[in-house]
Amino acid sequence: MEILGSVRVCMAKALDKATADGHNVDGGLKAIGLTRETTVLWSKSTGCPLYNAIVWMDARTSSVCRKMEKELPGGKTHFLEAVGLPISTYFSAVKLLWMVENVDANLTGGVNGGLHVIDVSNASRTMLMNLKTLDWDKPTLETLGIPAEILPRIVSNSEIIGKIGKGWPITGIPISGCLGDQHAAMLGQACKKGEAKSTYGTGAFILLNTGEVVVKSKHGLLSTLAFKLVNSTGGVYFVPAFNGLFAPWWRDDARGVCIGITRFTSKAHIARAVLESMCFQVKDVLDSMQKDAVEKGVIKDAKSEFLLRVDGGATVNNLLMQIQADLLGSPVIRPADKETTALGAAFADGLAIGVFKEEEIFASGEWAKTSTTFKPVLNEEGRKKKAESWCRAVERTFNLADISL
Repeated sequence: MEILGSVRVCMAKALDKATADGHNVDGGLKAIGLTRETTVLWSKSTGCPLYNAIVWMDARTSSVCRKMEKELPGGKTHFLEAVGLPISTYFSAVKLLWMVENVDANLTGGVNGGLHVIDVSNASRTMLMNLKTLDWDKPTLETLGIPAEILPRIVSNSEIIGKIGKGWPITGIPISGCLGDQHAAMLGQACKKGEAKSTYGTGAFILLNTGEVVVKSKHGLLSTLAFKLVNSTGGVYFVPAFNGLFAPWWRDDARGVCIGITRFTSKAHIARAVLESMCFQVKDVLDSMQKDAVEKGVIKDAKSEFLLRVDGGATVNNLLMQIQADLLGSPVIRPADKETTALGAAFADGLAIGVFKEEEIFASGEWAKTSTTFKPVLNEEGRKKKAESWCRAVERTFNLADISL
C-alpha cells in the first residue's frame, strides 16, 4: 500500500507540474506505463495485499532454496532448461512459496472487475515462465505445488492492458506499457541484437540482447526475456480463404480459418496474424516461382539472388514489410513512390514520345537512393517453423465448403 500511495502522490505531482508548465493534461495525456520488479499477492475478495511486498534483494527465502536444491534432480539448475533461471532467492517463485508456507490467506487476484495480469518480462523473472512458450511452465508449477489459478494472465510489454479506475487523479487513461525495471532500461537504451546495457543503482544490472535466440550460459549467467512488443501472433494463424485458395493451392473447397487461439490470445495477436497471412500467401507464390525459375535456369540460386520489390497502399505499413522480409529470408525493397502502377504507365508513354530512354528507366542508381530496404532478421530455424505451421493451418481450410449450397 505504501508503493501504491507513493505512485498516487507521484502521479498527482507530475500532473500539477505538467499543468504549471503549460501542458494540456486533459487532452494531451494518452497513456501511462509501469515498471517494477517486486513480488506482491492480494486477496480477490478485498483487493488488499495479503502480505508486505517482497523486493528482489530480500533473502528470507534462502532456506526454501536450499531445501529445493537438495530435493530436486539437478539441484540449483533443476528449472534452468525451461525457465532460464537457477534456484535463487532473487526470483518470485521462491518468494511465493515462502508466502504460501508463512501467510495464512487466500491467494487469488483482483477485485471489483480489476484485471489480474503480469507482463512477460516480469513473468520471465518469476522462475515460473517457460521461455519458449511464454506461458506458465506446468511441470515447474507441479513440482513447486503452485496452482496455476492464482497466477495472473501474461501480457506483452506494449499493449493496452486496462484503464485507470476510479479514485485516482486521472481516470479512464489506458495503461499500455508494463516492464520489469531492467527490461525497461534496456528498451529505453534501444539495445539491438548484440548490444548490451548496464544500469548502476541498487546493484549493477547488465543485459545483452541476443535477438530471438535463447542463449543458455555456460559461464554462470541467466537467460531471460528482454521485452515483447507484441512481436508475434502468440501461435495464432489466420488463413483468409474466404472464396477458396488460389495460387499455388487451387482449392475452391477451402474456407477461412483462425486457429491456435488460447486464453492468452489478444486482439493484437489476431491483428498480427492477419498481417502475417498476407506475407505467407506472397511467400507461397514466390516459392513456386523460384522453383520453376531455378529448374529452367532463369536464376541459379533463389536464396542468393532473390530480392522482392514492393508497391501499393499496404506497403506503407513497415511491420508488414519487415514480416515479409523475415518470412522470405530475402530483402524487401520499397520505393519512395509506392503507387508504381501509375509510374509504370508514365514510363511507357514517355518512352513512346522520347521523354525517357529505356536504359534510364532500368538504371537502379537514383531509384535505389530513395528506396527503403527491409532486411530479414528472423533466423532460418524460426522461418522454417513458421512456414511449417502456416502450411498446417492452410491444410485445415480444405474441405470446409458446404457442398449443399
